Amino acid sequence: MFRRVKNKPLRYLLTAIYSIILFTCAVQLNFLGLFGYAPTKRDIVMPTLNVASEVYTADSVLIGRYFEEDRDPVLYDSIAPSVLEALIATEDIRFYKHNGIDFLGLVSGAVSTLKGDPRGASTITQQLAKNLYRTRYAHSQGYLNKVPGISILITKYKEWMTAYKLERKYSKNEIITMYLNTVSFSNNAYGIKSASLRYFNKLPSALNVNESALLIGMLKGTTMYNPTRNPKNALQRRNVVLNQMQKANFITSDEVAQLSQDSLRLNLNYQDNRDASDSYLRAAVERWLDKWSQDNEIDIYKAGLKIYTTIDSRMQKIAEDVVATQMKELQRRLENTWRNQEPWRDKAGEVLPDFLENHARKLPVYKELMEHYRNEDSVFLILDKKKNMKVFTWDGMQDVNYSTMDSLRHYIVMLNTGMMAMDPYNGEIKVWIGGINHSFYKFDHVNQSKRQAGSTFKPFAYLAALESGMSPCDKYVDQPIKIDFVNLKGEPEVWEPKNADYTFSHQNMSLRWAMARSLNSITAQVTRDVGWDKVANVAHQCGIESKLEPVPSVGLGSNDVSVFEMVRAYSTFMNAGKKTEPILVSKIVDMEGRIIAEFKSQQKQVVDPENAWLMTYMLRGTIEEPGGTSQALWEWDLFRNNNEIGGKTGTSSDYVDGWYMGVTKDLVAGVWVGCDEQGIHFKNSQTGEGSKTALPIYAAFMEEIYKNPTFGVTFGKFPEPTVDIKKEYRCPSPRIRVQPDTANIERDSVGDISIDMLSDLPQIKPTLPQNSNSNTNSDENIQILTH
Repeated sequence: MFRRVKNKPLRYLLTAIYSIILFTCAVQLNFLGLFGYAPTKRDIVMPTLNVASEVYTADSVLIGRYFEEDRDPVLYDSIAPSVLEALIATEDIRFYKHNGIDFLGLVSGAVSTLKGDPRGASTITQQLAKNLYRTRYAHSQGYLNKVPGISILITKYKEWMTAYKLERKYSKNEIITMYLNTVSFSNNAYGIKSASLRYFNKLPSALNVNESALLIGMLKGTTMYNPTRNPKNALQRRNVVLNQMQKANFITSDEVAQLSQDSLRLNLNYQDNRDASDSYLRAAVERWLDKWSQDNEIDIYKAGLKIYTTIDSRMQKIAEDVVATQMKELQRRLENTWRNQEPWRDKAGEVLPDFLENHARKLPVYKELMEHYRNEDSVFLILDKKKNMKVFTWDGMQDVNYSTMDSLRHYIVMLNTGMMAMDPYNGEIKVWIGGINHSFYKFDHVNQSKRQAGSTFKPFAYLAALESGMSPCDKYVDQPIKIDFVNLKGEPEVWEPKNADYTFSHQNMSLRWAMARSLNSITAQVTRDVGWDKVANVAHQCGIESKLEPVPSVGLGSNDVSVFEMVRAYSTFMNAGKKTEPILVSKIVDMEGRIIAEFKSQQKQVVDPENAWLMTYMLRGTIEEPGGTSQALWEWDLFRNNNEIGGKTGTSSDYVDGWYMGVTKDLVAGVWVGCDEQGIHFKNSQTGEGSKTALPIYAAFMEEIYKNPTFGVTFGKFPEPTVDIKKEYRCPSPRIRVQPDTANIERDSVGDISIDMLSDLPQIKPTLPQNSNSNTNSDENIQILTH
């Protein structure tokens, strides 16, 4: 085509230009797959940064981050000038003079290489192209990559083209900022902000000259010049950068002499802050957003989002402090219960054989040792060998001389807990305590763990009764009962439930009083009359999603449920019969500050409003009725200004699980306490029932919450009903003793004090009738006897 051009030099020049154009087009289009991926114009407009997402509480407190690469971009004005000067002096002295490719630098680099002093000639813009678009990764390579010598030529050419495109699109300040936001500084720190926090616990705007020189010096080799792994190398490299800055006239020779004498002066305290972000709450939010992430094809580990939860950081802190205080005491109580005895027992109280050994066989270290030694006796000899280690205790991390088996025993005997508090009207979760320590117990006891609910499940049996037409004043006799039924295997059985104290008062009791006393005998009769399938259905309607076996004991809480489900279901009572879906995340904001998602609770009317209000009235009965199982709450400062609280204790068989569900006009909360291994538990009701384990956590939490009205949780009565209450509910209470200062209380025609009158006088503690032989504060166990 160029043969007609007579001038040879011109012909050669035109041929070269044409070849370059063809080559450029072929590379850009990845002709026949020969050249591999090259960044497009769209890529240049929207460069991809794997930016960490941040998790905040509702009051904007940072509580965690998600990242594959710990990266948090900053603006140009947020970077200390000394960082920019060190980078330019060391990596690209002509940065502000070229257009992405420094041809003078290429010539200088080639000359230096020929003289035996190899020097890189890539500009900052080229390095940015390489970092942003992974031009040297396998997915960017084509078939020609397999031809020796051709691969590096094609890769370099693509980086040149990309660098030129970047220079056309962005200003120099934007390019250098993007570069500092993308480079790796080792220890999973990507970008200048993550690095400055990681190594100096300060923002990049506060870095001094020596700190800037150290970080920029790492870019030559993040392992060789890592200040935590190779401090001597890092110090030498920092001084090299200082000399380069002096050559570029950014600092004087005197300053170099002075600064070179300084030590590294690292501040690694931020490492602890980063580790602390690994929490139950952070993990719960990740699970919460799993479906949203998939539906919207957004990776929260790379998208640089700001995720705002509904959690109130102040309430969360109170809950965490209360849990730490109460669980420390409960752990001491459990250890005193067994003292030097093995705590893992079956229902007959016998030690479970090979309990600890069976758990050791599940450990990864056991599998590794077995593969090596092929002999279990040898493996257990090693597992029994003592060594120095640190273990978690309620007095902090402690140095101990434990074997692996000792450590296993220590952690397996620790009591755990789950706690959640929620606004029943808008569904916002205010508190989430997934366990005692996420570093050692990853399983979340709010929504991952499911345990036998015990008597906290009884309200669903009484709600089923109300939904079937009964009223809180309908009566049953507290007496022995036998229920014939066909079990799930189709076999006939007889069930004889017992009360917690194995006695029956033979009193005629209203539903409200029976639920307040948590009597198994009457709950079983109610379940029988309304149908155990009806009890299961009502619980499902209120918010229990776990499978519920429709058996006679369903009303006594024989099924496993989560704290999350129980809080949602109890909130249905408070919200006039509307099931309120809890929400943990309120909104998500992208890197540009735009709200890309907002979450509101979905609500559905599932219970008649009259019956829902009556259930809140019945829940108050556990405090107001004689012998109510929540009366231990009187020990805390919770009843000022005619405050009303409702609640329900729960204890599963053998005191394995302790529960408390509490409701006030503003907040519904649930607490579970127990060991992860159900073979480890308390011995008796005096130490292990829900009123002794879970209730104190709830009470102490609410006492602290009430001290600060700005939380939106204040003293006061329950909401008035939203509909006419046609059923009888002002049931005559049994005769009770009163304190001398209550002698002027108005009495009804039969001489009994009205429960409603008592509820207006919260400082008056009702007591049992003289002839009652029941334990006033005894919780109940599930006892299923078959013949």
